[in-house]
Amino acid sequence: MEKTLTYLSNSPLVAFTILLLVILTLPPIFERIKLPGLVGLLFAGVVLGKNGLNLLDGESETMHLLEDIGKIYLMFVAGLEIDLGEFRKTKDRSLGFGFATFIIPLIIGTAIGRFFDYGWNGAILIGSLFASHTLLGYPIAQRLGVVRNEAVMVTIGATIFTDISALVVLAVCLSIHQGEFSAASLIFQLVALGIYCLIVLFGLDWAGKKYFERTGDEESNQFLFVLFAVFLAALGAQVINVEKIIGAFLAGLAVNDVLGRSPVKEKIEFMGSTLFIPMFFVAMGLLIDIPIFIKTITTQFPLMLAIVLGLIVAKFLAAFISKFIYRYNFNEGMTMWSLSLPQVAATLAAALAAYQAKNVAGERLLNEATFNSVIVLMLVTSILGPLLTARFARNLAVPKAKLEDTSEKRDIILSELLPKAEPFAPNHPFTIVVPIYNPTTQRNLIEMAALIARHESGIVIPLSVTTSHVHMDSPQLNTRLYRSREMLGQAVQLSQEFEVESQPAIRIDDKISHGISRAAREKNADLIIMGWSKTFGLRARLFGTVIDSVFRSAHCPVAVMRLLDEPINIHHLLVPVKNITPEMIRVIRFAHLLADTNQGSVTLLHVCRRYTSSSQIATFKEDLLNLVNQLGFPVTSEIKTLTNDNISHVITKESKSYDLTVLRSVRRQTAGGGLAVSDLTTELLKRLTGSLVLFGEPENNT
Repeated sequence: MEKTLTYLSNSPLVAFTILLLVILTLPPIFERIKLPGLVGLLFAGVVLGKNGLNLLDGESETMHLLEDIGKIYLMFVAGLEIDLGEFRKTKDRSLGFGFATFIIPLIIGTAIGRFFDYGWNGAILIGSLFASHTLLGYPIAQRLGVVRNEAVMVTIGATIFTDISALVVLAVCLSIHQGEFSAASLIFQLVALGIYCLIVLFGLDWAGKKYFERTGDEESNQFLFVLFAVFLAALGAQVINVEKIIGAFLAGLAVNDVLGRSPVKEKIEFMGSTLFIPMFFVAMGLLIDIPIFIKTITTQFPLMLAIVLGLIVAKFLAAFISKFIYRYNFNEGMTMWSLSLPQVAATLAAALAAYQAKNVAGERLLNEATFNSVIVLMLVTSILGPLLTARFARNLAVPKAKLEDTSEKRDIILSELLPKAEPFAPNHPFTIVVPIYNPTTQRNLIEMAALIARHESGIVIPLSVTTSHVHMDSPQLNTRLYRSREMLGQAVQLSQEFEVESQPAIRIDDKISHGISRAAREKNADLIIMGWSKTFGLRARLFGTVIDSVFRSAHCPVAVMRLLDEPINIHHLLVPVKNITPEMIRVIRFAHLLADTNQGSVTLLHVCRRYTSSSQIATFKEDLLNLVNQLGFPVTSEIKTLTNDNISHVITKESKSYDLTVLRSVRRQTAGGGLAVSDLTTELLKRLTGSLVLFGEPENNT
């Protein structure tokens, strides 16, 4: 028994199993008590480490490997999630704010280091830890619909400058500490780093695009290519004697354009935020020595306080100097400050690299007191930053969608709502593709499609997709084809009841989702109507669902419907509206189109927070009213505004009074720190019990 226990305590498999249990249980618990999930992971590392239960050894090869992978993955995702498109739109101001929020914290951090008797190298390193930031508040800004506000876009774009510059300073400080510094070596190091950056940024971008073009839909190989690219870049950084996290961050920027919003990117981010990045935070917790941490708080409290307050003040000064230069208002300046405040990804990765770096005398570049102070800094800013973002970002002015882009004429509203036929087919009828795969939902879907097609003088294409990879003569395929013909025959009869032309189609494909999107493209469809299926759970998050895949790959809008009653009985529609964006306008149009097919009514529900001013509510209501009037549908419309902090609860309660709720499909994104934040749509999909429609658009329109 004793040998067994000894073996288990040293087994990498046991350590990995414990880590999985921690990642599974602790973050949700801490999030319920309004603390970031990463705090729970750090706490787990402390409890399971040498000062606690001693179940995990932070010095073991297993933990070192997982720590390195997590650190590399963390910086890779930080680079991957920077929106290069938004950066290009505001690159001048992004670089301006990026320089301000880099140089001011660098100077203040260096001054703090010198005040506490650090050498110039150590002091500048502390300044570089101040200089970067992590966009933990980005998902909050996204949910509030303010990511198009220029101040938010500028802050997001500034991340590129701050992170790269901070990592370059880190590389120089590490080189000096390890005794490899001279004027010639510095010049050589900077030249090598410049060449390396060009190779990674342009080489990986070129290679990635070529590889993705050749592999098409082979997501597994593309996933492996991206992983290979990031670790190759990290290895290349070590070859030129710079920290590997620099290579990982550059690799994220390099493959950013290649991946776009593809399912491969979602899988990469899911793998990181679910597995490797949480393991990095647990490993960070293992490095915290509780006696020394307590000693730091008691004996080095002035240092800790100076680091925390110095960072907060430095980021505040940078934000408000930029506010005055670019003439932003108070809320925009405060939002820039709050978004640039959290110190997680680059800061922790750099702090760990500096803490582990030793010179020939065995001295660390970053001592334990400063390392512990950085941990406190991370905890404070990761909580304070998102709270401030939630407070000030909701008061930002959202750039209004240009109604002239949507046209005021009824005869071309539909062409704006749903893509029209190709130029070579001017007489193309309005076409709706309805995938048929569930007999229990088939009737309602065909009926809804027939109502819309009749309204628009269009046609319905019932589609049955049968999967087969190679053998076209297999008995199983023949059986599936026979069943498909039976279901399509029933669908044609339903269409005829509504006096709508029906053109049934059967397609054989390797994947159902590919068959749907390809058939819709071939038929030049204007809309795809699909039945509802659950999209939650581990398998759905990792591998996606048919609905997810069709949303990503379809060329036209997709309406996923859960219809608990016959469409002819659906008259009263509810549309929750957060902000007036081009995407939301198209959802509102679609809801009015549905209502018009059945002489129904539409209620636009806007739920705002309790401290939203009456003038803001009135302005938003007026904008909605103008939009509805310009749509021109002969439909009864009502605008309902409610005040409550629990938005999902209010929408769920209100939906019970309506026949159908129409939601916009919102894709999930993770924060720069790698921990996913669920959006309102996802929560509503779990809560709503009545009929609903989830309306999504082609990838290049969102």
